[in-house]
Amino acid sequence: MASSNSGSAQSAPAQGPEAALRIDLFSIFPAELDAMCELSILGRARESGLLDIRCWDLRLATADAHRTVDDAPFGGGPGMILMPEPVFAAVEAVVPPRPLLLLDAGGRRFDQAMAAELATSGGFSLLCGRYEGVDERIRTELADGSVSIGDVVLAGGEIAAMVVVEAVGRLVPGVLGNEASSADESFAAGLLEHPQWTRPASFRGLDAPEVLRSGDHARVGRWRRAMALVRTAAERPDLLAARGVSEADRELLTEFGLELPLRQSAD
Repeated sequence: MASSNSGSAQSAPAQGPEAALRIDLFSIFPAELDAMCELSILGRARESGLLDIRCWDLRLATADAHRTVDDAPFGGGPGMILMPEPVFAAVEAVVPPRPLLLLDAGGRRFDQAMAAELATSGGFSLLCGRYEGVDERIRTELADGSVSIGDVVLAGGEIAAMVVVEAVGRLVPGVLGNEASSADESFAAGLLEHPQWTRPASFRGLDAPEVLRSGDHARVGRWRRAMALVRTAAERPDLLAARGVSEADRELLTEFGLELPLRQSAD
């Protein structure tokens, strides 16, 4: 089966120092996915051989002249359903890495923990649904599970797939270049990332915190941790409730004269 690269066979991935994390994407818009995977961090990771991303065209697995991949649902109803034949044929033709996950609003909620799981899985595949849904046999007999980026309905799984690919890809060692980058980001320790400032130090009467310009790296680290606690309490109290606040956390807050804000529930 051909990939999205101008309809030609999948090109061999660049050779890197370690085995690349292989990610296969199945879609009726493989060229668009492939183009997005060439941008910025993902593009550099593919070029260096850290990520082996392959985009497969479901239409190329069809047998009819019109490349039909959808049909009306049995029992009636609005919209069209992705047919099982081309999807099974596409997947079976290339033997992609497992698990094969269907992008679906009812799937497991994608989060940073799941991204970390997939980043160390050795490889996985994503199936992008389209139209009104997919034939149930795809879900029960072909896919190993399903994943959702949130309680929203999209026209297809391509945008959701790119969310997963980028979140996972940047956790692969070497992709960011600085391993501390992903370790310090939001959700890595159950907290949102601390606020950031850059030059100029003063802008329209708004000054960057003195502690960040002090040169005292140990103090900067403690302050950032304290600010991460404050931001998480204000913006995602659910995360802080699940994580808890330790005595060491409270000492950091006291050191910098900070308090955790109380946020009323929206209910």
